[in-house]
Order: sequence, then C-alpha cells, then structure tokens
Amino acid sequence: MTSIKSLTRVLAVLTLSAASISLAGCSLLGGGTPTTADPSSGSDVFSIKVGDCLNDASVNGEVSTVPIVDCSAPHDSEAYFSGSLAEGDFPGDDAVKQGAEAICGPAFTDFVGAPYQQDAGYNYSYYTPTLDSWNAGDREVMCVVFDPSGAQVTGTLKGSEG
Repeated sequence: MTSIKSLTRVLAVLTLSAASISLAGCSLLGGGTPTTADPSSGSDVFSIKVGDCLNDASVNGEVSTVPIVDCSAPHDSEAYFSGSLAEGDFPGDDAVKQGAEAICGPAFTDFVGAPYQQDAGYNYSYYTPTLDSWNAGDREVMCVVFDPSGAQVTGTLKGSEG
C-alpha cells in the first residue's frame, strides 16, 4: 500500500466518520467466531497491513476500527494478503465478495501452504470496501486467516499447513 493511498484511506475514514457516527470504513465478510474483543478500542481499519495480527473475531458487518496486536500474543486472525478490486463504479456487495474470494482464495494457499478446505484446518475472511469507502477511492481487499474453531493462535500461520 502506498503512503498516498494510506493517506487517502485515512482521510476517507475521517470524512465518513464526521458525516455520521454510524458509518464504517470496511466490511468484514466471511465472519469469525464471536469473542469478547472490543473493536471500538482498536486501530483504524485502514491501517491494517499484511503481517498484522488482529483480535477481530467479534467484528462483523461494517467496521471502522479493529484491534491490532503483536503476533507473539494470542490473536484471532492474521492479515496475509492485500489486493485491489478493479476501478469503476461500485459493483455491488455480491461482486465485491466475488472479487475478494478471487483475491484471497489463491493467496490463502500460498500463505498457509495448502489449499483451503471447508471444515478443515484454517479459514479465511476479508475486509472489503463499502459503498461509502469505494466512493472515497477505496478498492483494497485485506485477506485474513483464522482458526474457525474460535481458538486464538500465537505466532504466524504462514506455512502452518504445508
């Protein structure tokens, strides 16, 4: 992510936050297992970088903050890949989800060392643009890997299934 894009994303969040307290910056699709994590005490969702570890299991729907923690501490997920959706008008939530699947699925295999299999090993989810963040220039999909049992992990999950 370039610093100009990061600045644009931060400005977009600030603009959206000022417009309405209920607006959020990204959507988390694919879900996780709810925990007691408090997303309101987290970092700006646009500040997540590949390699960050998150306590985001209780986060779903539209969010503006996510708890980022050191990967040596127990955590819910790890950001493993970032990709961009095509420019143009907002394609709708279903198309955004399809684009995120196309970005995160192959990257999951590369990251954990084995193809994704439902009900086996680790799972993935993603943070995607909302209509409001899209209109502010956001096209990023941030992929996260997590244990679908809800158990927290310590350390990276890179190569964990290879």
